[in-house]
Parts: sequence; structure tokens; C-alpha cells
Amino acid sequence: MKLNLGIRGHDIDYQDPNQIAKTIAAKGLGVAQLALAKSFPTIPTNTGSLSPGFAKYMRNAFRQNQVDIAVLGCYINMIHPDQEKRKLLLDRFKEHIRFARDFGCSIVGSETGNVNEKMGYTENNFTEEAFRKVVDSVRELTTEAEKWGIIVGIEGGINHPIHTPEKMKRLLDEVNSNHLQVIFDPANFMSMENYQNQEGVLQESFQLFGDRIVAIHAKDFVIEDNWIKMVPVGKGLLRYDLLFTWLKKHKPFIEVLLENTKEPFIDESIDYLNKQYEKANDGS
Repeated sequence: MKLNLGIRGHDIDYQDPNQIAKTIAAKGLGVAQLALAKSFPTIPTNTGSLSPGFAKYMRNAFRQNQVDIAVLGCYINMIHPDQEKRKLLLDRFKEHIRFARDFGCSIVGSETGNVNEKMGYTENNFTEEAFRKVVDSVRELTTEAEKWGIIVGIEGGINHPIHTPEKMKRLLDEVNSNHLQVIFDPANFMSMENYQNQEGVLQESFQLFGDRIVAIHAKDFVIEDNWIKMVPVGKGLLRYDLLFTWLKKHKPFIEVLLENTKEPFIDESIDYLNKQYEKANDGS
């Protein structure tokens, strides 16, 4: 069973969709996550600029190179403290939902934002008030997704209100829609308190929402200055053996997308993940 591996488009050092897709394919990858504004800074992608024609152009550029668009990344601060700005950001996400099918994609993804305008770690994100705001915004986005047959993929992490597996489970239960699913990035859930118990964190995640995981983000982490620092895949401490053993058994062919991994590290990270997956497959 082969690892269904891809990468974020904006981790490729080109801004032309055909060149991005060609480069991804040349590395033996078959899927991409596409964040329009990040991958195409010279093309208008602001709210109101998308159309079926735009989406089909992108879809065809990737498919001509045998690359599928797995996830449309629309990473917004869905609980922005300025309510007017929050509305504009939610409207942007909804536009991605409406045109996702024309990209040949069924998932629009985001993290859950920050109580402050500037993103970053703060324990103020961990309050019940912040969680309730996330529920309200995700419910609004999921209601739109239900109209269009699209999945809202939510990614948790310690820099956001959905910062533990338990909080992710609560969000899924409270929104209560099959159009809400999980983009799982295990490195995002690592903290100074739990990184030495990765097996426990992963098993809790699989138990609480494993059936709702629709895509995987692959990056790595190290401990630097007594804090978690993200690094390219294969350069850190993440237990890919545990992740891949579970994926092989429960989520065959799920799309695994390299993140935080750019040149000159992409090829060796691909090789590392393929070898880790192969070992998981044969039980060694």
C-alpha cells in the first residue's frame, strides 16, 4: 500500500500554477494543498474574484500533471476580535466553499484563529469564551458547506482555541454536522507538557475523532529554548511510526500533505516519509 503523499503549493518556489504542478509531479507526488493568496500573490484572489472559470483553470493545470487538489487552504482568523473584519474573513471562506467543486476539491481548510488580531501563542485562546466563538463561526461555515456538499476541514493546535484533542471532539459534537471534519496535524498538538508522551496524544486523538480525519499534515518539531519549534519532516522528534501504523490500518490512501518543508529539504523529507510508511506496512 503506497503512501498518498503531497505538499502545500506555496512550499514550492514558483507562482505559476503549471510550474507548481509540474514540480510537484516531478517529485513523485500526486496531491497538493492550495492556498490561493499564498501560491499566487500576483493573481487577484481577494473575496469576490473567484469564479468557476478561475477554479477550472487551476484544476486543469494540476490535473494535466496528474496532481489532485486535495485541500483548498483558506486559513483565516475566524474569531477575529473586530467583528466586521471577522465577517469579511468568514465571507472569504464561504466563497472558497462555493467554488471548491470547480477546483475538483471537496475540502476547505482552516485553523481556528486567535482572540487577538495578531496570531501567536496565548493562553487567552484556551478560555470557554474563545471556544464558544469558534463554535459559532464553524457552525456558520458548516451551514454554508452543507448547501454545496463541501467539507469544512478544521485543524487544531496549541496556538489556537482548539488546542487539545478533547477540544476538537467538543467542537465536532457541538456543531454536529458530517460536513465538519478534521485535518490532523499531530505536531500541532505537541507541547512542553506532552511531547514525551506522543503515543498518548496520538491514541487520544484517534479514539476521540479518528473517524473524522480527512487529511494529514506532515511536519516535524524539536525543542529549542524550552519551546516547541517546527522543522522540516525527518529533522525532529515526531513519531511517524505511530502515526503511519494507525493510518495503514484505519485510513488507507488518506492524503498526507508535507508542511513547513521547503527546498532544500523536500526530497529527503519525501524519502523519509516513504521509508517510515513502508516500515509501518511491514510491521518492522
